[in-house]
Amino acid sequence: MKVASALQGRRFREPLNGRSFLLQLTVSTYARKTHIMSGTNPTTSELKNPWLTRDVLFICLSACFADLGYQAVLAIFPLFLVMNLHAAVWVFALATAISYGPGAVFALIGGRMGDRYGHKKIAITGNLFIPLLSLAGLAATPVAAVALFAGGWWARNFRSPPRRTLMTQMVLRANRRKAFGLLHALDIGGGFLAATGAMILIWGGTPLKIIFLITIIPLLCSSAVLALVRNRKVEEPDVAEAGEKGSAGAGNTADGAAHTGRRTLYRRLLWATGLYGFSSFSFGFPILTVDQATGSRALAVLAYVVFFGVSALTGLVVGKFNKFNVKALALAGYLAGGIGAAGMAVVSTLHGSAFLFYPVVALMGLALGVIETLEPTIISLIIPPKKTGRGMGALTATRSLGLFCANIFMGVLYNIHASWVWAYGYAAILAIVAAGILLSAPPVEFES
Repeated sequence: MKVASALQGRRFREPLNGRSFLLQLTVSTYARKTHIMSGTNPTTSELKNPWLTRDVLFICLSACFADLGYQAVLAIFPLFLVMNLHAAVWVFALATAISYGPGAVFALIGGRMGDRYGHKKIAITGNLFIPLLSLAGLAATPVAAVALFAGGWWARNFRSPPRRTLMTQMVLRANRRKAFGLLHALDIGGGFLAATGAMILIWGGTPLKIIFLITIIPLLCSSAVLALVRNRKVEEPDVAEAGEKGSAGAGNTADGAAHTGRRTLYRRLLWATGLYGFSSFSFGFPILTVDQATGSRALAVLAYVVFFGVSALTGLVVGKFNKFNVKALALAGYLAGGIGAAGMAVVSTLHGSAFLFYPVVALMGLALGVIETLEPTIISLIIPPKKTGRGMGALTATRSLGLFCANIFMGVLYNIHASWVWAYGYAAILAIVAAGILLSAPPVEFES
């Protein structure tokens, strides 16, 4: 009866045919179950505007298909480059650095072009060029492989800010943590399936080049699903713009202070995410580490499976509970990531059982799940909607800039010392410092 009354109070934008009614019933029921699990009651606004709409679901499914494709490439590319093409580890480090460095520029461009020309158009355009990653498996030389890999990754970075902005436009502020939690869960869930499929195919003796080509199929499906998303925005008062007008016009001290606090947090978050990016190495390095310890490509890719599985579950948990905030991002995100990097250094030094790598990888997956859910949520809450594309672009760009340097440092440190200890140790220290920077940020209103 409660669901029925909620549906009666909802203003349907489409005729209430049988399919629409079932969709609305499913959405409302899911929303109520989410609140029951988190111990909270749904508000009237949330019942009238369920966050799990048709378009939100399509965006999440598009992300799932995308990761189902290119994450399989990321799982096997370091093995293909180092083992098949006989490139040195530092060449893989250079490949990832080239991908992430200029990728920061593409992220900024994608965010700004989305604000100007429409986020859906820009997101689909970038998505269509991601299959360049898959073509890297046809390369006969390391140079060609790196070029194709970088081109596909630049397209991915170009697409990410507009897609995130599409999500923020379709979900009420109070529900964005849930939406980004589901987005990350399906995103990483696709990566989990991709890594699992790649591991099974490798175990079965499938050539790496064939696996590369198979990944094109889900990438094209991702673009097709994204094309089904409609350009719709939820209507609600914009707290950030209201505070900005209040401080400038009416002289409202409280609004002005709140706006200043959000601006300070935004800058501090960009500094922290950039510094954490300097510690965020490509997961290809743990794959190579496990491969060297076990001598098995399948067990190396299994680390990727564990990483993605834990990360996907974490995204769902973080999205459902309201107690996660900036402090949670610093502790369960950045700090946990630093501890995970330190764990990789310790296990590789002790030369014990190679299976000790997997709990460490699981901790790294937990950290990623927290970061990928809370970072875009916080950004969407502290900046005006008209600047959301720029904010998401700046977030991706600062992370990519850090990744550019991190992967170079990882390759150089390994090449100099012929050991993973210094490389992972460097990453752990920077991640812990990033957590400290974020913990020093002032509290803002949305946390309460």
